[in-house]
Amino acid sequence: MLLTPELINRLAPLEIKARQIVEGFISGLHKSPYFGFSVEFAEHRPYNPGDDLKHMDWKVYGKTERHYVKQYEEETNLRCYILLDVSSSMQFRYFADWSKLRYAVHLGAAMAYMLHRQRDGCGLVPFDRQLGEILPAKSSYAHLMHLYRNLDRILEDYDGESPEIRQTASADAIHQLAERINRRSLVVLLTDLFENVQKQEELVSALKHLRHKKHEVILFHLLEKKSERELDFPDERFVFRDMETGGEMDVIPGQIRRDYQKKMAEYTRDFHITCSEAKIAYEQVDTQDPFEYALLAFLNKRRRLM
Repeated sequence: MLLTPELINRLAPLEIKARQIVEGFISGLHKSPYFGFSVEFAEHRPYNPGDDLKHMDWKVYGKTERHYVKQYEEETNLRCYILLDVSSSMQFRYFADWSKLRYAVHLGAAMAYMLHRQRDGCGLVPFDRQLGEILPAKSSYAHLMHLYRNLDRILEDYDGESPEIRQTASADAIHQLAERINRRSLVVLLTDLFENVQKQEELVSALKHLRHKKHEVILFHLLEKKSERELDFPDERFVFRDMETGGEMDVIPGQIRRDYQKKMAEYTRDFHITCSEAKIAYEQVDTQDPFEYALLAFLNKRRRLM
């Protein structure tokens, strides 16, 4: 069963929701061709020619018919920072059950739980125009609960009707973070990329700054596909309001839909190409999709770092 936001919403605290998302995801992997990605073997890695056979785990081989060797603790520890966009545009939803921010919070919580299971450290950094409080990457259960409390507070403070407009300045926040993370880490950026198109080069430059500091980067571009990518609203008069500037446009969607879709496709394609050239992983995520798709991309990236 795929874990949609609608289903997860019936669960209680964020910790339980995150665990349910991850356990369901792992269960799905066990039934799929991606079984080798299971986080059950967080303390193992695939055997490579030349590895000492005394470290081979034959019990794992008996279960999977795959050769794995045991890893020592220093081999398994990864540090990850979740960089979370909390600007006003992240509050948007129209067709989806959740806002982009609520979806991002639960995706981040699931990633943090997955990392904790693997004894990896996870930190959290919210941002809008500037960098918020940096919660450092640690792997303890107490730290995981601290991270969840911070995520809950973000939902309480930002996910709802608010007169305060919080604009995005991704590049500035990322440059600051690049200077403040001292050890090589995986940086996961959860954002809708809704800011001035002219700032795209600045954002890419900031992401390259992270790469220059030897960090790995994966960018999850969160969109409500039906509305924000396809402009699939009824063909009647709408007043669209920019959630970060307050500007308004009175329009019938059908009159601009084709041009909008073309420009949106060009924007995301160009950004994807630019990220690829800079060795930055880019994943577009529809907030109406189950979490499994984003988690598989995240797990793939993590395993390539081990």
